Amino acid sequence: MAFTLTSPAFLNDGTIPAKYTCDGNRKLSPPLIISDVPEVAKSLVLIMDDPDIPEIVKQKIGLSAYDHWTLFNIPPETREIPEGGTVGTPGATTEGELRYTGPCPPPEHEPSEHRYIFKLYALIAPLDLPAGAKKEQVLDALAPLLIAETELVGRYSRK
Repeated sequence: MAFTLTSPAFLNDGTIPAKYTCDGNRKLSPPLIISDVPEVAKSLVLIMDDPDIPEIVKQKIGLSAYDHWTLFNIPPETREIPEGGTVGTPGATTEGELRYTGPCPPPEHEPSEHRYIFKLYALIAPLDLPAGAKKEQVLDALAPLLIAETELVGRYSRK
């Protein structure tokens, strides 16, 4: 069995329902299902980002992706993050929020449809980071502890 991340709200590479975006409730996260976590895992990390932000925004904020959600030190026995739920320790989004921030691609820039990549990592140990750590800090800390990873891609364009 393969380590997987799925959602009952949308298929991999499918459309994220508007209710989880700025066209609905930008603070409402979609439900996520975690399957087949490696037995040796002691911690999980979830990062959701948008690599399709416009070049002008990338230059303005100095990032290659817009960070929408970071959770770390998720217990390895976690099998579901319910709709609107959270688990583990929150990291900071690009906006500095310590919570999910749903998709909101600017309609005046191309591409109008963006990919939102939910990446799930299994680690051999928890991370020694405080709440509010930025995605880059989390990725640096998890690198030597990584044993498996998987992803779920959702797409969204403004109505």
